[in-house]
Amino acid sequence: MMPWEKNIRKVVPYTPGEQPKCTKLIKLNTNENPYPPSPKVAEALKGLDMGSLRRYPDPAASVLVQELAGYYGVSERQVFVGVGSDDVLAMSFLAFFNSGKPILFPDITYSFYNVWAELFRIPYECPPLDGDFQICTEDYLKDCGGIVIPNPNAPTGVEKSLGELEEIIAGNPEVIVIIDEAYIDFGGESALSLLPKYENLLVVQTFSKSRSLAGMRIGYAIGNEKLIGYLNDVKYSFNSYTMDATALAAGVEAVRDDTYFKETLQKIINTRERTKKELRRLGFSFPDSKSNFIFATHSRCPAEKLFHALKQAGIYVRYFSKPRISDYLRISIGTNQEMDELIRFLEHYLGEGL
Repeated sequence: MMPWEKNIRKVVPYTPGEQPKCTKLIKLNTNENPYPPSPKVAEALKGLDMGSLRRYPDPAASVLVQELAGYYGVSERQVFVGVGSDDVLAMSFLAFFNSGKPILFPDITYSFYNVWAELFRIPYECPPLDGDFQICTEDYLKDCGGIVIPNPNAPTGVEKSLGELEEIIAGNPEVIVIIDEAYIDFGGESALSLLPKYENLLVVQTFSKSRSLAGMRIGYAIGNEKLIGYLNDVKYSFNSYTMDATALAAGVEAVRDDTYFKETLQKIINTRERTKKELRRLGFSFPDSKSNFIFATHSRCPAEKLFHALKQAGIYVRYFSKPRISDYLRISIGTNQEMDELIRFLEHYLGEGL
């Protein structure tokens, strides 16, 4: 080790899903929306004044904040936007988790949480999910430095009921409780309805999944005005110009075209439910998913072996070589045609006796 290395902050980074360069494949490994964003997004980008790009974007992201506030019926002072929900969550960890007490999030969940905790030197504990991959409410009713609950959870797809979430929020009035709702639009019940009752609640959502804008990197948080004020203080101390002009224009139109948004969601939900039936027919089991993916295991076929077989056939899914979930595959919901091809491959592969 070189002498200067002793002063480097070292962390084990998050490992994103594989983004293969080849386009002739079925990509079901990163929970992206299989459908394009609203046509109005394309129109907005075509109509963007190129001359405006020489100027810094609005640091307050006012046009998008206003659109989101109107859509959800909240004050503009209750909305914070950032470069994907990852940016919003990282800012939230930095702003809210400074008591020195461990924060709490599940042992099987989005693996960026522990990366941020370690990066920002935040102590943390990971209460285990139960045997059905459920978050145990009682594990979060104790002295702590804050709580992060993804709902529905990833990679399991399991939703926690709004009543149980409220019990956790109400039971922890001295700390901030973040509900990460990256997948809430695919059939879950949002905690946004609880905001008028709890000042310690922050709800985080994203445009990456349900609004088909993963490539634009847009995320947002909604909470009480004081919490959002603190988040903005951190943002303006870190990077004032987080949202670029193209992302703001695209985000506004994605929110405005609510008809397209809901039609696309319903197509994905319908495909998901049909895929569940097909996977059960083939001998797979999985927790009931309220997300745009299915977390599946097969009694006769090891997940890692199936992962490699699918990849060789040009079908990418996600495999996690981790305790308790190493025999599961996370399968994103694609188009009907893509899921039909997946099922055909599985029928042949499983029928061949593995």
